Amino acid sequence: MKKAIDFVKPAVILLLVAAVVALVLGLVDMMTRDRIEQIAEQTMNNAMQAVLPADSYEQLDVEADGEVDAAYSAGDAGWVVQVTEVGSQGTVTLMVGVGSDLTCTGISVTDSSETAGLGAIASQQSTAGDNFRSQFVGQSGDVAVTKDGGAINAITGATITSRAICKGVTTALALCESLG
Repeated sequence: MKKAIDFVKPAVILLLVAAVVALVLGLVDMMTRDRIEQIAEQTMNNAMQAVLPADSYEQLDVEADGEVDAAYSAGDAGWVVQVTEVGSQGTVTLMVGVGSDLTCTGISVTDSSETAGLGAIASQQSTAGDNFRSQFVGQSGDVAVTKDGGAINAITGATITSRAICKGVTTALALCESLG
């Protein structure tokens, strides 16, 4: 009988601790969900303003295909396209501004799981990150790194990330061209 009590007592205690932790996590989620959604929306709006300033953006009905996540019309200014590409350590999500002349007006990396000090430079607010992202302004057609015959200087040690971003910009440009 003593052996059964020795087994049941820790199991009941563990169950009670798990129930309390689950309750606390549920309450924290309930209290913070709206704020997290507001912050995510503001981050997205800031990224869109950074790549193509406009008074408003209207989400377009485009099919998400694994690369294109969403597209927005910025009126006569052009479009903003959110794309996700596979980098070296995971995915890289970026906003790409495309002017009405079908050239890139800017990019903003909104989510990345790339290696710190290498691929993560693409999303950092630093001289190296700013210099890398600024190369995309004015690009059109197929965008590629210099190793692949293009005009974009890859981030040192992060060619795969640089190629992924180039592919994302090319995808956004092609989508906007098809939109007219």
